[in-house]
Amino acid sequence: MLDKKIAFVGSGVMGEAMLSGLIRQGIARPENLQISDARAERVEELHQKYGVCPFTDNQKAVEHADVVVLSVKPQRLADVLKGLKSAVPAKALVLSIVAGATISKISKGLAHPAVVRSMPNTPAQVGQGITVWYPSPAVSEAQKDMARSILGAFGSEVPVDDESYLDMATALSGTGPAYVFLFMEAMIDAGVHMGFSRRVSEQLVIETLKGSVAYYESANQKGEAHVAALRNQVTSPGGTTAQAMYYLEKAGFRTAISRAIWAAYQRSLELGKETPAHLPDTNGSESPEK
Repeated sequence: MLDKKIAFVGSGVMGEAMLSGLIRQGIARPENLQISDARAERVEELHQKYGVCPFTDNQKAVEHADVVVLSVKPQRLADVLKGLKSAVPAKALVLSIVAGATISKISKGLAHPAVVRSMPNTPAQVGQGITVWYPSPAVSEAQKDMARSILGAFGSEVPVDDESYLDMATALSGTGPAYVFLFMEAMIDAGVHMGFSRRVSEQLVIETLKGSVAYYESANQKGEAHVAALRNQVTSPGGTTAQAMYYLEKAGFRTAISRAIWAAYQRSLELGKETPAHLPDTNGSESPEK
């Protein structure tokens, strides 16, 4: 991969996370990384920060690329595809991280068959991401290896054998950090309400979450990792945890989480069908009002 040229079309948070991971892991040289965006100040910022090559013309950025990474927001994708149609080198792999964008949509829009659709999540920014990906039939084994190398540079990567899993991954792991942050926020606020300072409440919640995950991983290595069994270990009959669990179940905690993930999944499916004029001017995570 060191001699491969990788062009990023889009310079947002995830695009930066990917290119920084490639450099940090020694997978790609900065001089072989192109970053393109209409905002000249943004690509110049990334050039100064990482030494990558800045572009404001997408066609020029991709003309000699071995891999073209589409890292734009969903509402910009149609214009980007139109501008790049037939411009991607025939030998190149197209790797998309655009939520809801199907392989068919990207392949037809670019007139290019070798496309990998993927869904990373924001912990990629600290090298702890998880990315689900699926290749089109035209993707060669060598290109699959390139995809693994790129996606593995900022966390774990999970190939799947059906594209439909990408919309599911969008709802579960792609959107998942937001669920965790909301849960953390609620716990921290509860701690403050009881009387802790916000600093102490944050420390207690963060360390509790980190320790719980570490405990789960340790139990998993011993084959004792069913989450219900671990929860039961903490729940003494008639105790404080049992009382808390009772109120969470009474409030429909599980149902709310399940319905939220299902709503995100449905929205991902909608994003794949909508035209740009119908897309919200956001990251594409809002649900339309019924």
